[in-house]
Amino acid sequence: MMKNTAKRIYLILILILLYAPIITLVVLSFNNSKTRAKWGGFTGKWYISLFQNPDIMNALYTTLIIALLSALIATLIGTVASLGIQAMKPKMRTFMMGVTNIPMLNADIVTGISLMLLFVAFRFTLGFSTVLLAHITFNIPYVILSVMPKLKQTKKSTYEAALDLGASPIYAFFKVVLPDIMPGIISGFLLAFTMSLDDFVITHFTKGPGVDTLSTKIYSEVRKGIKPEMYALSTIMFMTVLVLLFLINFTPEQKKSSPSAASKRRRHQSISHIIFKRVVPAAMILVIAAGGFYYGSKNGVTGGDNQLIVYNWGEYLDPNVIPMFEKETGIQVVYEEYETNEIMYPKVQSGAIAYDVVCPSDYMIQRMIENDLLAKINFDHIPNIKYIGDTYLEQSRQFDPDNLYSVPYCWGTVGILYNKTMVDEPIDSWSVLWDEKYKDNILMQDSVRDAFAVALKYIGASLNSTDLNELEEAKQLLIDQKPLVQAYVIDQVRDKMIGNEAAIGVIYSGEAIYTQAENPNLEYVIPKEGSNLWIDSWVIPKKCTAQRKCRKNLSTSSAGLILPK
Repeated sequence: MMKNTAKRIYLILILILLYAPIITLVVLSFNNSKTRAKWGGFTGKWYISLFQNPDIMNALYTTLIIALLSALIATLIGTVASLGIQAMKPKMRTFMMGVTNIPMLNADIVTGISLMLLFVAFRFTLGFSTVLLAHITFNIPYVILSVMPKLKQTKKSTYEAALDLGASPIYAFFKVVLPDIMPGIISGFLLAFTMSLDDFVITHFTKGPGVDTLSTKIYSEVRKGIKPEMYALSTIMFMTVLVLLFLINFTPEQKKSSPSAASKRRRHQSISHIIFKRVVPAAMILVIAAGGFYYGSKNGVTGGDNQLIVYNWGEYLDPNVIPMFEKETGIQVVYEEYETNEIMYPKVQSGAIAYDVVCPSDYMIQRMIENDLLAKINFDHIPNIKYIGDTYLEQSRQFDPDNLYSVPYCWGTVGILYNKTMVDEPIDSWSVLWDEKYKDNILMQDSVRDAFAVALKYIGASLNSTDLNELEEAKQLLIDQKPLVQAYVIDQVRDKMIGNEAAIGVIYSGEAIYTQAENPNLEYVIPKEGSNLWIDSWVIPKKCTAQRKCRKNLSTSSAGLILPK
């Protein structure tokens, strides 16, 4: 009795571990609040918002299109390759199988970087086509691995007998060999489809602007704070898989009856079997795939000439601006977001993606100017520059001396956000970030620049210090602080502070305002030692492809479209 009880408890614990995250996700999809840390009441608006969100739907359908196309092409190439390998001599066959296995044993990050470098070397513009080529490349070995065992099981004598009876080689292949290896081909296709659907690393390195799969979209959302629409999408996907599994495994209950009734029941069951196990699942897959092709072509998944490629910080532009601009100009905007300047810079520097407009921070603009990555701006095409205060243009001269390369967009400060109910007294100094009583309750920005800025101001040095002794002291302070830090975050600081998951966090002023609206116990302060007053500005990379094509301004942002002379 005790043994059976222990087994039941063990089974329940396993089920809880497996399904608790899914249940949590489903519950959050009906939460009226944007933050996971606060229950705002029951709502279904995120499901409506999901289907109205072009970014998420585009990512979903791009994922399905790439998975389907890459699996089909890889299955075709892999099957033909398997036939060729099988026809080789034993030593050569062993060698080729070893070569085929290398991509599967190789680390994804190595494959992803090598493919990206290959595309850049051959001057491919990273985008939909490069992701598709990458997926086909890593899927082919999986197809070969699935088809080869079936080929080894086929009897060569059967194929030769068909030839002796007068069948052509092609006819004999389709009638004799193909039916025998079909299970391996189907298995290879499904494996390739699944691998493509689930891939992140290789896609991350080979994708271009405007091309996001679900894996890369979810990754970027996690870095910035997951939108509730993603919970809704995940819930729908889970329910779809659940329904498909039910339909595929559905078996009508059998009862004893007369022979004639049994015959009718068998016919009925045969029809039900075909409908539930083949027709319905196939129809669902067909509808999803067709929707993917339709939505993909409608939203320009594969790109086009009449496009403006914008690279901006996450949640830095009103979503209504883009459709307004597209309606006014007829120009499609491909909008991509990044989390840090350090992520943005190498992508612009590599030239693999020709961004038209980018919004870096002050210090990064200075670095880009020094490395000759930016084009001078033709201010004749920016009439709205008159609405930008002289104060901001003057401040910009610290990194753009003659205001030739940038147009100010946003400014703010870096400070400390703290929970008044979780600290002993009001905070006014950076020193609190090294206070051991707040161990595991401190959040730091996942940015080298901002982390060093905090440490330098704490020791009374300049943010722009080049003194090696001061930099070494700041470095050691950050190393000493590490055991006290709960996490190094970017936009996730908002949810954590709103949900009372930490007492203190380094945060940007704009995000502090949002968190205070959600949690009245939060207070933002600029420490007495001083802080960083930053400016993010619009610039044009030298490899901008828009040039004279686009003349309009994004009038609701300060920069809009700025064009080189």
